Amino acid sequence: MSMNSTQSALERLKPAMDDIPGDWDIIIIGGGITGAAILREAARMGLRVILVEQVDFAWGTSSRSSKLVHGGLRYLKEGRIFLTKASVEERQRLLREAPGLVEPLGFLMPMYKGGHPGRTILSAGLTLYDLMGAGKRHRFLQESAFHAQMPHMRREGLKGGFSFYDAQVDDARLVLRLIKEAVDDGGWAANYTAAREILRDGRGLSRGVILEDIGGARSREISGRVVINATGWWAERLHPSSDRTCHLRPLRGSHIVFPSWVIPIAQAVTFMHPSDNRPIFVIPWEGVVIVGTTDLDHREGFDDEPAISKEELSYLMEGLVHCFPSLSLDSENAISTFAGIRPVVSQSDGDRSPSEESRDHVIWKDRGLITVTGGKLTTFRRIAWDTLNEAFEFLPEGVTVDWNAPVFDSPEEKGIDGVDLPEWDWQRLFGRYGKAARPMVENSSPEDLHSAGGTPTLWAEVIEGARHEGIEHLDDLLLRRVRLGLLIADGGISLLDEVQRRCGPFLPWDSRRWREERNRYRHILEKSYGFPGRKPLPSAEKEGFLTKTVRKARQRFRL
Repeated sequence: MSMNSTQSALERLKPAMDDIPGDWDIIIIGGGITGAAILREAARMGLRVILVEQVDFAWGTSSRSSKLVHGGLRYLKEGRIFLTKASVEERQRLLREAPGLVEPLGFLMPMYKGGHPGRTILSAGLTLYDLMGAGKRHRFLQESAFHAQMPHMRREGLKGGFSFYDAQVDDARLVLRLIKEAVDDGGWAANYTAAREILRDGRGLSRGVILEDIGGARSREISGRVVINATGWWAERLHPSSDRTCHLRPLRGSHIVFPSWVIPIAQAVTFMHPSDNRPIFVIPWEGVVIVGTTDLDHREGFDDEPAISKEELSYLMEGLVHCFPSLSLDSENAISTFAGIRPVVSQSDGDRSPSEESRDHVIWKDRGLITVTGGKLTTFRRIAWDTLNEAFEFLPEGVTVDWNAPVFDSPEEKGIDGVDLPEWDWQRLFGRYGKAARPMVENSSPEDLHSAGGTPTLWAEVIEGARHEGIEHLDDLLLRRVRLGLLIADGGISLLDEVQRRCGPFLPWDSRRWREERNRYRHILEKSYGFPGRKPLPSAEKEGFLTKTVRKARQRFRL
């Protein structure tokens, strides 16, 4: 414990390679939701723990999810009652503990003539869903009442539908809050730091890893009592499954993001795609509307960022147009796309459809190396507990889990005298930043407490990401610390001059580095957040013209 107390929290987040201590209780590889949750729980237990991530925190699936914290209603149909119950319990816990980060979300589910499953089965499933959560929340709406709540939805054959509740989250901010609170409790976290090799002693026991600084290409060894592999879809690269019948099956889920004026809905809706009867959802989130998701085998390289395919774009648009025929929807009106890879563990030898595969997590051990993969975003804490339970035999005696401790530290949620922020903004900031929200606002100028680009994001949040949250690149800032890259039609390119003006004093970048970062960011947007076949984003020379054009468009639509 003494080595942790000698460093400040800022020094323990993204430390220089030479500043990382050499001896640990736990070394976690992987900076997604699972790794972040294990780090948070291990730090709470007083262990010497470090997390290393080869790219950025939440770079993979954990910033590209469907943004839902849900109980898994469809798992009831598959008879997975215990998975659903655990998910619902964790959803309710997160709603209580992190308002502003995890928020309730109303859902509508239409029923059409000849559709399956029928009203009786759905009603029974939703009743059980309610009993696992906060009491009865669902109800059936007759056709006219349903249409009044979702007026643009296809009315032909509509018999009515159900209203129920789940929850949604900013997934990347969830990961960052877990990591930052773990660091506040003495943990360490280093992004752009790869674990190149698992080290073993003469008996074959894991004894540490070789780290490499991605930016500086420097390497060194660190030792640990136990190494935890929480690398998602990369897990079997580092540690192949010990069960020949159980292997990772990477499945891609892609999404389209529309401005809210294109699909004007006040709550989410889920419906069956006309071509394959798979559930598709349309959800309002952060002032935009997300449409998703696909579910298919990902066969491209794992080292590149995933992206939506032309076929997936067509598939989602087909379902969307079928559902909302009166809106004349076109993908040209969309803002952005994103795709994530689910690290699903399969025991089916590929004979099941992707949607039939289990979403349970699995853990396998190999002499001090513990691999955990699979699982749902909602149950991240239970996955962390299960993983740490497997690690106890390697850890100091007397280490225990506090099963009743809250997931997050509770900030003192009060406003600041003289700061004119709406109550919702305060709740949003406390939910996303915890105890860091107050000093962030206190250190902000009045102009920093205004919206960035007409989004719910404040400029103060952009500055906080650049100043205190360990970014290495511009995409870390605009795609994960804040989500401007998803929420603005040009990915925030029209705001880059303003981003540089406000964040430049806190980043060690000269004018050449800023140009490189802009070009890198533009390339990432085009390749992984854009649209197949759409014209590329403007070059740097045309950014000034684009800024003026977007500004006029925002004024026109009052964005």
